Amino acid sequence: MDVTYNFSNKVVLITGGTGALGSTLVKKFIDSSALTISTFVNDPGAEKLKTANHKLELIKLDITKEEQILKTIPILVEKFGKIDILVNLVGGYLGGKAAVELAESDWTAMMDLNLKSAFLISKYVIPIMKSGKGGNIVHISSRTGLKSDGYDSAYAASKAGLIRFVEATSQELHGDNINVNCILPTIIDTEANRRAMPNADFKKWLSKEDLANVILFLCSSASKVINGAVIPTYGIS
Repeated sequence: MDVTYNFSNKVVLITGGTGALGSTLVKKFIDSSALTISTFVNDPGAEKLKTANHKLELIKLDITKEEQILKTIPILVEKFGKIDILVNLVGGYLGGKAAVELAESDWTAMMDLNLKSAFLISKYVIPIMKSGKGGNIVHISSRTGLKSDGYDSAYAASKAGLIRFVEATSQELHGDNINVNCILPTIIDTEANRRAMPNADFKKWLSKEDLANVILFLCSSASKVINGAVIPTYGIS
């Protein structure tokens, strides 16, 4: 049975919240009475998500672009007054290439999507949390950030860097009532992943619901003693 949370009077910013995991998380936050904001870039499913969750605020924002964040965050603060929770779902995967086969653009793309994005959104949301009553930040790393099986060096390096970033920022924010944590999923059971790997054993994959429940816990007052944690969410694979 799912644990129920009460996020009333909380403003939640979810970056990249229009994807498979994001859609599940958005619904859970809205059902928990949070004022929920999701960013998107060029996702055709954004309006569908908005229709299904009419209380959702959709914001077009590329968090790899500092100038866009500089314009958007003040608008959000003016409209909503604060940001209590940040869940950063923005990321991407590139595999199947040895390091010597990677183009520089491949490397840059992984660093931008998985690491630079986390740095930039944190840089501008943390001061908002400091000026309020604190907050919770959750980033999505990967088990690959701890150990790579090869042919994914750019992805692995970016996710490993994200783990160190979480550890560093959590230490910097001691005393500010801001908790920063990350989770380490493996393959998530989504329609896109099933299409990409049709012969895989889907039962071993991590469900969106289970992963979303972990994120909600980390954003709740029940997790106030957890800070700087790198939490395995491996499923049974």
